[in-house]
Amino acid sequence: MSGSVEDDTNVLLSAAASASYRMLLNLMFRVLSFVMNGVLLHYVTSQMLGVVNVRLILLHSTILLVAREGFRRACVSKSSKQNWGQVINLVWCIVPIGILTAMVFSYVWLYLLEVPDPIQMPNYHIGVYSYASCAVIEILSEPVWLTAHAFLFVKLKAVIESVCIITRSMINILLVVYFPDWGIIAFSVAQIVFTVLWVTAYYAYFSWYVSTQQKKDDSFPVKSVREFLPTKAPGKPWISTHLVVLTWSFVKQSFLKQLLTEGEYYVMTVFGVLSFAEQGVYDVINNLGSLAARFIFQAVEESGYLFFSQTLTREVPIKEQNKDTILLASRVLESLLKLVTYIGLIVLIFGYSYSYLFLDLYGGNTLSQGPGPMLLRVYCLYVLIIAINGTTECFVFAAMSKLDVDRYNYKMMLFSLLFLLASWSLTQWLGSVGFILANCLNMLARIIHSVYFINLYYEGSEFHPLRGILPSAPVMISLTASLLITALSEQLLCCDKGNLYRLVHFGIGVVCGLSVLGSIYLSEKQLLIFIKEQYQKMKKIKTKTN
Repeated sequence: MSGSVEDDTNVLLSAAASASYRMLLNLMFRVLSFVMNGVLLHYVTSQMLGVVNVRLILLHSTILLVAREGFRRACVSKSSKQNWGQVINLVWCIVPIGILTAMVFSYVWLYLLEVPDPIQMPNYHIGVYSYASCAVIEILSEPVWLTAHAFLFVKLKAVIESVCIITRSMINILLVVYFPDWGIIAFSVAQIVFTVLWVTAYYAYFSWYVSTQQKKDDSFPVKSVREFLPTKAPGKPWISTHLVVLTWSFVKQSFLKQLLTEGEYYVMTVFGVLSFAEQGVYDVINNLGSLAARFIFQAVEESGYLFFSQTLTREVPIKEQNKDTILLASRVLESLLKLVTYIGLIVLIFGYSYSYLFLDLYGGNTLSQGPGPMLLRVYCLYVLIIAINGTTECFVFAAMSKLDVDRYNYKMMLFSLLFLLASWSLTQWLGSVGFILANCLNMLARIIHSVYFINLYYEGSEFHPLRGILPSAPVMISLTASLLITALSEQLLCCDKGNLYRLVHFGIGVVCGLSVLGSIYLSEKQLLIFIKEQYQKMKKIKTKTN
């Protein structure tokens, strides 16, 4: 029993390390994107941003998600008891699926959707072919990427993603600045370089690893590079039937989740409720508003899912699982909920009073005049909601049985329809703000479902991890006071009275922010102890490894 708990603790530490690297990676990526978008605002039109950042990137992400997301979720599950050769065989099925998906969506993007004016925006078809081809090429790395993910090569993933993202960002900036007439071709070239570098790096590393380091790691299932290709193991079928069924459930769920997470972009693309220029401005605001979501919450969600999926056992009642393991999972869930809830509340409170100042400094009148500040304020509310939703769902998806996953797919279909309807109707009434409010409504519906599932999962036990959503009274008092003070400061000092008044307004926010952090430090001892414990254990393991 102790060995099992120790293994679960090691999974937690590896997941925490993965989250740390992901946070660092996402921070660097967001900083680069922040700088790059600032440059692009001065060198390209908002219409170009709309075509590239909305239309073409949506094509790329749609192909990848439909083709591979269900495979990724199913193949790291502890309950599958999979033979890794069968996993590799199944993963290669992604390639023909990706090719077919790329062909279908490329046709839709070129011939069924509204296309930009060829005079103002030439080479749109080249962009579509380039981004679709890049998605297919990236899929070729899936066997080695999944191996890296499942066997916790967290440093490898962080390094490769960092190098590729930096390379793409730098090429984008250089081509846009020095070859402004290239337009869409500049973005296409950068994406092609990123994809080729990504695939080459993963295969090069594992070719080196299996030929030199694999002998030192008996637990690593791949003994030669050839085993990354489809291979039939003696006495075993090509693929696991159980894994196929689980994958299909996640494939259906992933498609619906894509509609929910990227739904506003589909509404923009299909119904044309915003012009390409308006889409470009919305995308800039959306990227700025999602800094916290993509920097912290996505890393927590992915690493949390990895931990829970390898700690909990699907389709086994909680009373029949190891009690120490369930205690650890409950404690982790409560601590993660507490952490992301506080981060979301801080973003909401201070985002309300500093959205205008931030946008004015970053993009000038292009962003600060018009709907930009209100759009960012509403997005700060959305950040809090997705913080809670992402953390609860990573537990739910890891604990669901196959039957639960299938049932949830039907609920997701309902969520999708309601969200698309809300997006269309609210956008007609409120413009681009309606997209964010529709997202808030659909995330709230998903939170209600997750809370209901978790309550049922822990029913009859002494564990109550959902208490992590509730902030302590001292922190709430501090947050409320900060909201009132900074809102009054914005009215009196910001933002047309000169830089000195802006600086004072910023200083007031710093003082209020420190008071909020102080209240968390004084009232949330258990959360701080948990964070400190994981940090010390990670540091100890890292020291032993080195």
